[in-house]
Amino acid sequence: MPGFRERILVPVLIFVGGVVSVVSSLGAPLIPRLAERLHTSIGNAQWALTATVLVAAVSSPLVGRLGDGRHRKRVMLVCLAVVVAGGALAAVATTLALLILGRAFQGLGLAIMPLAMAAARDNLPAERAGRAIAALSVVAAAGVGLGYPVTGLLADHGGVELAYWVGAGVSALALVLAWLVVPAPRNTGETGPIDLPGAVIVGAGLVSLLVALDKAADWGWGSTRVILMIVIGLALLGLWALYELRVAHPLVDLRLVRRRPVLTANVSGLLLGVVMYVSMVGITEFVQLPGFGLGESIFVAGLTLVPLSVLSASVSRTLPWVTARVGLRLVIPFGSLMVSAASVFFAFGHSHLWQIFVSAGLLGIGLGYTFAAMPGLIVGSVPSEETSSAMGFYQVSRYVGFAIGSGLAVTLLRAFGDQGAPTLGSYQATALVAAGLGVVTALVAWLLPGRQPVVQASPDLEAFEMEEGMLAAAGLEDLESPVGRARH
Repeated sequence: MPGFRERILVPVLIFVGGVVSVVSSLGAPLIPRLAERLHTSIGNAQWALTATVLVAAVSSPLVGRLGDGRHRKRVMLVCLAVVVAGGALAAVATTLALLILGRAFQGLGLAIMPLAMAAARDNLPAERAGRAIAALSVVAAAGVGLGYPVTGLLADHGGVELAYWVGAGVSALALVLAWLVVPAPRNTGETGPIDLPGAVIVGAGLVSLLVALDKAADWGWGSTRVILMIVIGLALLGLWALYELRVAHPLVDLRLVRRRPVLTANVSGLLLGVVMYVSMVGITEFVQLPGFGLGESIFVAGLTLVPLSVLSASVSRTLPWVTARVGLRLVIPFGSLMVSAASVFFAFGHSHLWQIFVSAGLLGIGLGYTFAAMPGLIVGSVPSEETSSAMGFYQVSRYVGFAIGSGLAVTLLRAFGDQGAPTLGSYQATALVAAGLGVVTALVAWLLPGRQPVVQASPDLEAFEMEEGMLAAAGLEDLESPVGRARH
């Protein structure tokens, strides 16, 4: 690769990663304004966020598989083009259906990060590749934190359509830069078959459950339609599990859950994903609400989530130090209890803006430790040849949790409200439900793995496993290194 392209490859990849992270955040703070713009309920407008993470959950393993061989650059460019189209569609949408479709298109952006990491791994020396991949991991969190206030500022001064137009514009710039700079992969190997039936089945099952959650307040929890949709959703997810266990190239390898640490990480990741999005939706809506809320702008609502993003990225870097002193087994329960503490703090301390920042900061610390520890839990319990599949499963579990949390937040706010209208008490009760889920996660993370002795690895091997976990989270193979070869 020419020297100039190699020098600018990392900045371009980081720009692409930052763009898709920002685009993914064009949701939570904008929900109240979207509901007003489209003359619909907040619950319906919430699908502008739910659709994005739902598509990310289903598409991430598919995009990773499609981009695993010689088609990587082409897949990346197609995904970015779809993100651009989704932003434009969301900007001009005059109906809820078009808005949700546009936001669903933008969900493909969250699946691009593995391809960016793969491009760094294959086209840079091992040492630079490791640093580039670490930078991409950080920008994924920092980009979201930057995206909330920036898009809020745009929406305050130019409407939500301006936020989506700017998102489409920077996505188009990312597309052009990726086309000019990112090289085609040298690996010309073919990938295995794509599990489209599995993606369709799990997607339909999740949509059925999420619609039931969304409409339960209107139709009644005991109504025939709600019960039928829940039954259909659970039946489809059961069918999907049976199918995945029998297909040669599954969307995710469910056989891996027979390993208790893998099951622990996936259940914990799903539950914390729910808590994260329930909390984010509750905080951003409460800050904007007049009356019992704080009545602030979208920009300020976005700012309140910056501590979550910044602290989650920052404290995760201290995980090796913490693990060396308390052990990996304690980290996830501790982080989960920290998440619970954040929700409890918000439930009883919400009259001033600084209290909201503290709640978001505590949430970020808890999520930073838990989400950083889960890859190590998985990598340390599966053979190296199964690492990518196990981490891919974990990524899907997290995204499913995000989607469920996005829908569940509005359902709880309405269920605890006054005749379907959220009240101060409903925000407090919803926060306490999130706190309870955090406690459940802590118990799961402590009890489910059992009390098997944990093998203490050398510092070099621990560092390699953390790097491998980060790579495998993106669906990649491990970097070549003496430690890695020794491990094999």
